[in-house]
Amino acid sequence: MSGIKIGIIGLGYVGLPLARLFAKKYKVIGFDIDETRVNQIKNGVDKTNEVNNKALQEVLVENSTAPKGFYPTTNKTLLKECNYFIVTVPTSVDKNNQPVLGPLLSASKTIGAFLKKDDIVIYESTVYPGATEEDCVPVLEAVSGLKLNTDFYVGYSPERISPGDKIKTVENILKVTSGSTKDTALKVDELYNSVLKNGTHLAPSIKVAEAAKIIENCQRDINIAFVNELAKIFSLMNINTSEVLEAASTKWNFLPFKPGLVGGHCIGVDPFYLAQKAQQFGYYPEIILSGRRLNDSMGNFIASEIVKLMIDKEVKVKGAEVLILGFTFKEDCPDVRNTKVIDMYLALKSFGTKVDVYDPLANEEDVKSEYDIHLTNNLDQKKYDAIVLAVPHKAFISIDIDQLKKDDAVVYDIKNFLNQKDKSL
Repeated sequence: MSGIKIGIIGLGYVGLPLARLFAKKYKVIGFDIDETRVNQIKNGVDKTNEVNNKALQEVLVENSTAPKGFYPTTNKTLLKECNYFIVTVPTSVDKNNQPVLGPLLSASKTIGAFLKKDDIVIYESTVYPGATEEDCVPVLEAVSGLKLNTDFYVGYSPERISPGDKIKTVENILKVTSGSTKDTALKVDELYNSVLKNGTHLAPSIKVAEAAKIIENCQRDINIAFVNELAKIFSLMNINTSEVLEAASTKWNFLPFKPGLVGGHCIGVDPFYLAQKAQQFGYYPEIILSGRRLNDSMGNFIASEIVKLMIDKEVKVKGAEVLILGFTFKEDCPDVRNTKVIDMYLALKSFGTKVDVYDPLANEEDVKSEYDIHLTNNLDQKKYDAIVLAVPHKAFISIDIDQLKKDDAVVYDIKNFLNQKDKSL
């Protein structure tokens, strides 16, 4: 595949690993509006920890005219030399859980200004079925003055990045591909196959690919909601849910999901995209939305359980010192977007406790700006009435919980990570 020049719009958790991978074989222009982020990447540093700094530095080039390699920039005009465009911007929801397509449409406008005859635009951002052709294509056509499947073409290959996972990296996963025509679909499929180790699955249409992506996260959300509901039930029965799941997992076809806080920018968001689209067709998705409601309730539930345990141990709740270990939305990942630890934090504060949060992976500035919380940097200063293991970072394995506890302290291990004899979900 010669003559391919790829423009990637959005250099976050999805875009940067993809840019690094493609740059090993092709010329890649990476565009992002975040100047700080771009400068960090230019210096060979990825603060998300998704790309090894050495691997990033190996593909970086000093100027955009290099025949191969990765050039990150905030200068959108450099995209004009590209003939493949890949959109990897985030798709979120607003305070009413309605899809926010602003970044996606803005990226489409950016590309539309440089779109040329026979160019291909590939979307990776998670969307509801129909968004690529019904929402994004009209923007591309309006800005470029070109017509889909006559002048330019589109594809959809949903991202499958699992932040913090160093095994299932982008080059090691099987990827779904699709295109607006049969020929385009084959070109998109060939492009990804040229860099992936485990190949692709060519979907029959863009809408099928969009739907496949969104149900991946909906299914996981519902499965976790089920075990979260079990945790609530077994709590009333004074049964340890982790021990129940361990016993049940001895059956060959039992799915080993664990209870916990379900946030982030995938599982905690994507079900709302499918639900909103379903309601446009007159169908109210009961299971999908009930799973979301249950998972969103877990922060308050866990806080209440902790307070009950403190009362049982005759620990005075008002003014009690509480330590939360972990604030990111998942383990071994620095991302704090849509973390559900904040729900538990606020609930504990509402009971009158004094809460410290310790997370060596989270960015202090991000936590302060988004949640108005100052992270604790030193665990040697005090002992606590309650300690909550909220996010099972590997960095917490070496923590000596006994050194942090007061005599009657409660330890609540949400993920049963520390192998403590105290309470877990």
